[in-house]
Amino acid sequence: MAAETLTERQKLILMLVIQEFTKFALPVGSNRLLEEYNLDMSSATVRNEMVNLVDFGYLRQPHTSAGRVPTEEGYRYFVGQLMGQTELPVTTRQTITHQFYQARQDTDQWMRLAASVLANQSHAASLVTAPHHITTGLKHLELISVHGRQILMVMVMTGGEVRQQMLTLGEPVVQETLSATANAVSALCNSLTPAEISNLPPQADALTNDIIRMVTDALGQGVGTMTGEVYRDGILNVLTEPEFTESESARRALRVLEERPFLEDLLSQTVMHSDVGVVQVIIGGEGNWEELSDCSVILARYGIPDMATGMLGVLGPIRMRYGKTISTVRFVAGLLTDMVIENHNE
Repeated sequence: MAAETLTERQKLILMLVIQEFTKFALPVGSNRLLEEYNLDMSSATVRNEMVNLVDFGYLRQPHTSAGRVPTEEGYRYFVGQLMGQTELPVTTRQTITHQFYQARQDTDQWMRLAASVLANQSHAASLVTAPHHITTGLKHLELISVHGRQILMVMVMTGGEVRQQMLTLGEPVVQETLSATANAVSALCNSLTPAEISNLPPQADALTNDIIRMVTDALGQGVGTMTGEVYRDGILNVLTEPEFTESESARRALRVLEERPFLEDLLSQTVMHSDVGVVQVIIGGEGNWEELSDCSVILARYGIPDMATGMLGVLGPIRMRYGKTISTVRFVAGLLTDMVIENHNE
């Protein structure tokens, strides 16, 4: 059933069922909606529309005598079509902002505070990755003879990062030649990206070509990957939710947040290459992550594109307060972006 074919009445009932189920984690019946919201329609009309929403795949009935609960498709429709753009209340935004600017201008403290704020506001588990300073080019290169064919390559990046790597050449090379080659490569590759270096014409000297290739490979390492510490909070928030108190699936989902390969796969396929500040919602694993089949994850990227970025988000039951949680993730992402910009300007 196409989303736009729902009538306004069906949209209203779906929205109210989701709202009630989010509060109490109990199936919602027609009488509950009529009593709570004073709807201008009969009980039979509400029941019939609920049956239609079940047929459309947006609601389901756990057992014959029970009310209805939202399906994953129902939640997706709600987030995409009914919820609209939401914002945190002004007082909440002011409180969160005050917390951050009372903290020391220290990346570690801001990351921990961000994880705490996300967990407390969403009543879910949170994760925040430290900003990854993306290397965009080479500033200076040193080649140091160590022993025989072994040399130490020292690269100073445009962002100030220093990398060291041991290399083994095809044959021994004297230090004078290594220094001359390093100076030549520094001049050729200064401030260029890996892609720009790859497009340089071949040089006459074989050693210079070999070093340029090694520099290109080294510059490409770490781009588009999750590096640094991952900050987490609010694990107990998830485990105390009624649908998760005896659920092994919830514990499995929380365990995978501790596994770096899973996190890297999740982030790389969702927000790692998205625009900063854009919030993405993953409901029930979206068919890609079985471990998250009973959960929803809300993620966003923060920082300065192509310079320094990180990711943040929350994980909780599919029965989540999407409006407030999405607003919180978006707002905290904005605060962390401001932090990265301020640190960069300094």
